[in-house]
Amino acid sequence: MNDTLKAIFLALLLVMQGLPQLRAQLPTQAAAQQPAPPPAQPSGQGTAPAAALVPAATAPAPAPATAAAPGTVLLPEGTDVPLAFDEDISSKTAAEGDPVAFVLTDDLKVGNVVVAKAGCHAFGEVTHAEKSGMMGKAGDLSIRLNYLKTGNVKVKLRGTKGKEGESGVTSTVVLTVLFGPIGLIKHGKNIDIKKGTSLKAFVGDDISLPPAA
Repeated sequence: MNDTLKAIFLALLLVMQGLPQLRAQLPTQAAAQQPAPPPAQPSGQGTAPAAALVPAATAPAPAPATAAAPGTVLLPEGTDVPLAFDEDISSKTAAEGDPVAFVLTDDLKVGNVVVAKAGCHAFGEVTHAEKSGMMGKAGDLSIRLNYLKTGNVKVKLRGTKGKEGESGVTSTVVLTVLFGPIGLIKHGKNIDIKKGTSLKAFVGDDISLPPAA
């Protein structure tokens, strides 16, 4: 019995002597199990900003060029429009604001596509009219072009090839100057324009038109 007690006592001594060593080993083992920290950044570089990790935004696509709507063709601004006066007009009887009628003398085409047939009507108005006066003063007449009507569409017109403002004058003034070469007739120094007198106008803005019916 004494031998058994001695054996137990010796075992307890051995266990008690081993506890300090076991406690010293535990922190070392726990540290060994921790994941290694990330490598340090080189001096002066710092952490990359979050924005650098975001893909660059796709550049916006350029705006498409002006194109005709499906089933139509684009009639460009500046296109020649052959017209003729559809009525007589005189500076002696005309008044500011009077309507003036024109007729299209030839088919208006985009390539081989007819967008306005000969015979379509165009419209304008008198912007200034003055009959001849005393002391040999000649009459004066100015007309502004407004639009050509094809089907239910109104095509804006102007009297110059370039846009208003580019030449420093308005369509009305240039239109008055152009009357001379196309057969303007003066009677008693009044300005008389006969029905059928030719006149060239121009499309005022790009416009999409269906083929003429």
